[in-house]
Amino acid sequence: MTEASQKALSILRDPTQFSWYVVPIFVLVLYVYTSEIEKRNWNIILAGLAFWGMDWFNEIWNGLILHFTGRSAFWTTPGHSAYVILIGLNVEITLMFAILGIVCIKMLPQDKNLKVLGIPNRWFFAVTNSVLCVIVEIVLNALGALVWEYPFWNFPNVILIFLIGYLPFMAVSFWVHDMTSRRRQLAVLAVIFGVDIIGIALFMGLLHWI
Repeated sequence: MTEASQKALSILRDPTQFSWYVVPIFVLVLYVYTSEIEKRNWNIILAGLAFWGMDWFNEIWNGLILHFTGRSAFWTTPGHSAYVILIGLNVEITLMFAILGIVCIKMLPQDKNLKVLGIPNRWFFAVTNSVLCVIVEIVLNALGALVWEYPFWNFPNVILIFLIGYLPFMAVSFWVHDMTSRRRQLAVLAVIFGVDIIGIALFMGLLHWI
């Protein structure tokens, strides 16, 4: 098992790591969502939640990679955190993702048929935002805050991080945002969070694999 994996496991779900800075970050997340609720921007809220739920799905299977390899997950967060939830997910990251989806949605033009540089704007912003997120991850990796062990998931081979790590988040959240049926939006969220909840209950709660 890698050193980064051992470090992350040593503080996994350890409440003694708590730091007070998490509280104002959590309040900021609440402020963002309550502001959108006040404006009744339900499409933005549901799209933001879809983005967040997609990240949880990735974090669950990433934790399973460590379990089955016994060596390392694809990404690991061994550095200081107020609370490490999963091997590659801490409380700071999940609070960030809870907001990031809304930020990306707010970049979208109201006209979903508008093109940017000849590209449908939804795909333009999905690709552009995914590239920006990968660049941020490269910086975090260089700082040692985010550890990549495998060569196919490491700089300069970051295409999988783009294709698996971010582009689906953007595509699904934009898709949910543009749905004209509230029932369909809620159905998609039910599937996303249903899979997440089952995965957490099974692999974390029952089997203790992640």
